Amino acid sequence: MGYPSTSAENHAALVQTVRDRFRCPEEFLDFRLAGELSPAPAYFRFGANTTCYGRSWEEDGRPQPAPPLRDLLSCVSVDGTQLVLPFDPNEIIDNLRLERYPGCQLNERERTLKNAYYWLRPVTNRWIRSRVQRFRVAGWQKRAFPRWPVDSTVDNLCENLLLLALRASGVSSLPFIWFWPNGARCCVSMTHDVETAAGRDFCGRLLDIDDSFGFKSSFQVVPEGPYSVPPAYLSEIRDRGFELCVQDLNHDGRLFDERESFLRRAARINHYAEEYGATGFRAAVLYRKPEWFSDLEFSFDMSIPNVGHLDPQRGGCCTVTPYFVGDRLELPLTTIQDYTLFHMLGERSTALWKLQLELILARNGLATFLVHPDYITGPKEQAVYMDLLAVLAALRERENIWAALPREIDVWWRARNSMSIVREDNSWRIVGAGAERAVLAFAKNVDGQLVYELANPQRGELLDFRTHRRQRPQDGCTTIV
Repeated sequence: MGYPSTSAENHAALVQTVRDRFRCPEEFLDFRLAGELSPAPAYFRFGANTTCYGRSWEEDGRPQPAPPLRDLLSCVSVDGTQLVLPFDPNEIIDNLRLERYPGCQLNERERTLKNAYYWLRPVTNRWIRSRVQRFRVAGWQKRAFPRWPVDSTVDNLCENLLLLALRASGVSSLPFIWFWPNGARCCVSMTHDVETAAGRDFCGRLLDIDDSFGFKSSFQVVPEGPYSVPPAYLSEIRDRGFELCVQDLNHDGRLFDERESFLRRAARINHYAEEYGATGFRAAVLYRKPEWFSDLEFSFDMSIPNVGHLDPQRGGCCTVTPYFVGDRLELPLTTIQDYTLFHMLGERSTALWKLQLELILARNGLATFLVHPDYITGPKEQAVYMDLLAVLAALRERENIWAALPREIDVWWRARNSMSIVREDNSWRIVGAGAERAVLAFAKNVDGQLVYELANPQRGELLDFRTHRRQRPQDGCTTIV
């Protein structure tokens, strides 16, 4: 079989997203396209549980993610030590992380219903709103993609490509910079969106609850919304070591409706970011258009869910790892919101949160939580939330979890993104600002399975992180307790 000739620059570009995820030396990754890509994007598979959307050299891709989908993993070949791919991994990953697949943006009917909902919202109660929201997401269990309750398509794709690169290169291991500082297994971050005056007034109690379990969290406030934001309220959050972020402008659900209006609102939002000293942002109700984020002057955003079946705007970024959207770092919301859990699914337990934690831990990912002070004022809801904090506190000790504020994750991920690995004689060393917190890791092919190993800096021992060793709890593996 002959292969089209491509430049060295094109080869380097093809590996960029995978290399950025692992921060590994370029010499281990060498990709090339197998041929001209189809003009229209479509769905296909790349191994088990990895549904992709984009162009490939396959002409009969499907317009919907429903099975059966053609598995293009078998179409990968090797030319010397070079992987020859039937698609551009950067394009596929961007399509997923930036939600460029069908059904993510609201259609005209959905926008009309949304506007009517927010017009009537002030004169309705929570019971009515939850019934309307259940009607709007009816049939969500039937959606095959993204995968509920946690979608790791991007993570699976990157790991599949890394495993194939190991096989093609013939090396036994590949060095990379571990995902989290000081060898932490994964990262947990708690966030609180404040939506009402009642929620604002409960924040003092919430600060005490979080502190009692040893957690610092971020509070996203609405600058021009349905409640006032007195300086003393903002100072208490900051002075106690918690983080303050901006949530939308006025929480009317229309921030991304129209471009000119958005720009006017963005100017006001940026003003409040400077006034509050906030570096993070979240859009109200997770309405979003990532291509407009560049007009918001924040270091990081928290508006894109991992899987949005139960959100007013569907979609999902299909990853449990932070990623850059231009210069902004995206910290995806990777677990279910408390409101959705309590009032749409009718659950008053931590069972679903535990399941999501188990799946995120298996990917060494970021577990981000969104718990509103507005919806945990009742004793039953507070009890569930404190049960969750107890689970996280135990997990932090047992599994070496990094519990971090969003701004701390932002600082670390940016530092890691600027680090590199250099060869010194017969060993490797991480260089760059912040390298003292970084840990050198190795990806290995063990019996066809990707295994991560790294030296624990506290105990000086070698840890073995098999990325696929954990199954879903319902399939018989040990759950988080």
